[in-house]
Amino acid sequence: MRFQNLPLLLLGSQIASTSAFAPQAVQNARTSLYATNPQQNVVDTIESIDATVKGALSGMALAAALWTAPALMAGTMDQFPSVASNNVFSSSIASAKEMASGSGTRVNKDPESLLRYGLPIKNKEVRDLQKSIEDIRINVSSKRKSAALDDLKKARGIINTKESKMTPSCRDAKVCSDILASMKSELEPLEGQLRASVDYQSGSEQERKALDESYSIQDKIQKELTILQEQMIPAGYQTPVPSDYDDLPQLKGRATVEMVLKKADGGKFDIEGQLFNEAKMKMIIDGYAAPVTSGNFVDLVQKGFYNDMDIQRSDGFVVQTGDPKGEAEGYVGAPSKSVGAGKHGERLIPLEIFPKGDKGPFYETTIEDEGRGGEATVLPFSSYGAMGWAREEYDPNSGSSQFFWLLFDSDLTPAGKNVLDGRYPVFGYVVEGADFLRDIKEGDIIASAKVTEGKENLVQPK
Repeated sequence: MRFQNLPLLLLGSQIASTSAFAPQAVQNARTSLYATNPQQNVVDTIESIDATVKGALSGMALAAALWTAPALMAGTMDQFPSVASNNVFSSSIASAKEMASGSGTRVNKDPESLLRYGLPIKNKEVRDLQKSIEDIRINVSSKRKSAALDDLKKARGIINTKESKMTPSCRDAKVCSDILASMKSELEPLEGQLRASVDYQSGSEQERKALDESYSIQDKIQKELTILQEQMIPAGYQTPVPSDYDDLPQLKGRATVEMVLKKADGGKFDIEGQLFNEAKMKMIIDGYAAPVTSGNFVDLVQKGFYNDMDIQRSDGFVVQTGDPKGEAEGYVGAPSKSVGAGKHGERLIPLEIFPKGDKGPFYETTIEDEGRGGEATVLPFSSYGAMGWAREEYDPNSGSSQFFWLLFDSDLTPAGKNVLDGRYPVFGYVVEGADFLRDIKEGDIIASAKVTEGKENLVQPK
């Protein structure tokens, strides 16, 4: 199985496993999108587009030109998702009213923030605190020091005045009180560094060091915020899953997976001129948002399925793997009675989509098929390294073991117009080492994949 290459930045597409998962962009370009050579795909597709459309590729003119084009077509057994797909969408897709990040029209690209917003908690005050703390980071990164100080003041005010409304939501109120006290104490040195950066000359070494220290302290506060919010998940909480899927592995919570990749030729990974012998990535797998998809992945990692497996696609839009050697296009194992097996005995899993605001995911259908096109999902495809599950275009229950990392580009994905959300499930994000995806190429090897945290949350079939 291979994702179809999605060559043009502004052409619509969908995600697919290496033998059938990429969406087709434009109907008259159909035959050019099935080449197995990614570079040739780019050339062929460009040649297949009318010259008048080529001239408008870089802006809203193209979006307008394609608005009346046929709805996104399915690919054959050679497809994949693309960040470009968000710029071309059928008229049946409405703009999402709310991004999963809760940040209005601004695209939230921070994977750790998205994971926090994805937690199954209901406490307005802690969400207000989260926004203020995360805005500090955004403003420090852009050197808007006064704005960062304003956000710090807001965060301190929330802790001082709203603690009594936050701690009752915690499984252990004292634990949350202690966390809030620690966060409050960290705000003091953070404020000191921010004020120092204001006094230093712009661009000076002193300013850089003060901002670096500010960023470091803010990162520590964010991690404490995550622990605080995790304390607010009700004891024993599990995302509801229909009993039909009890014979598939499920992740009842979150897990951490770490991967080490190596170059097939023994070379080094080049990240902006810095060379590395190995590519190390840390991923958070989210069983709250996608319990069946995440359980399937963690189960396969535990079995060593991905160890020594090569990368099967890397074309600037996605990095994809999971297709084993041999006839089978996925993991061969005991199938689910409700979903069945693939043509070579692959264990298949159902498409799993969790719209924001719902009590749990729905299965075996896309968000558009449910008549809810454009609605936000709990975890969106809005972060570089978002992890999605591959499947055949026309078969929602064809996923097995193939997955991809999306090489997200916010310039190509306006808020509320990402047509990948709701068509393919996001089941995790890369939270450390995502930059390595820039130099992971087809043929590179996953030397190891290990579950380092959350093993106890994996529930095997009954």
